[in-house]
Amino acid sequence: MAAGTGRAAEGQLVWKTADWKVENFHTLVHHPARVKQVYDVVHINQGKFLNNVKNSLNGLEFGFGVPREQIKIAVAMHGPANMMNYDDFIWNKYQIGEWLKVTDPETGKPAVRNIFVNSTKAAGKDFHASDPSIEGSMYQDTSMETLRRRDVQFMSCHTATEEQVRALIRARGLTQPPEEITREMQAHTIEGTLVVAAMVAAIALLQTEGHYTYITV
Repeated sequence: MAAGTGRAAEGQLVWKTADWKVENFHTLVHHPARVKQVYDVVHINQGKFLNNVKNSLNGLEFGFGVPREQIKIAVAMHGPANMMNYDDFIWNKYQIGEWLKVTDPETGKPAVRNIFVNSTKAAGKDFHASDPSIEGSMYQDTSMETLRRRDVQFMSCHTATEEQVRALIRARGLTQPPEEITREMQAHTIEGTLVVAAMVAAIALLQTEGHYTYITV
């Protein structure tokens, strides 16, 4: 069967273990941290869950005295939230902000960039302040960039991407085969993001084998 036709054009809805970096996921599952937490995130909701992640980090480290190297937070993003794992190229090309009702606070219009990635505080004089209560410090920064610096692991769902691509094709009247768009999106995954085969399954393993506590927001 020629590439681009039939099943090849339909895409690979289900990944098998040989199709992705499952060993990286197992490393995350068995991370030796004392406190491990997985956030189950489906809705973007203007990225408000990122503030919850920040509060978990600050509460554990400063409020309860857990050393930062003994804290591991994984953010399991699927459904619409999965699109937060892709860069500005994807958000602009496919008008993700208009599609998913995400407003850019700088323009007041549908976002044509991923507004959740880059820090707006990093260039400030207070960013490296040691007092976590300082508004301009990294400890009050909810950008994905800064949370990654604090060792948060963001995860993307392959199945969600395949499903969202099909929804995007219908919404936009696109003519490309699903797998072509899926591969393009995965080529523009934000650096450091862990792409897993199926997020609902990944969450189960993080809880049962990795003893991560579960929270959904």
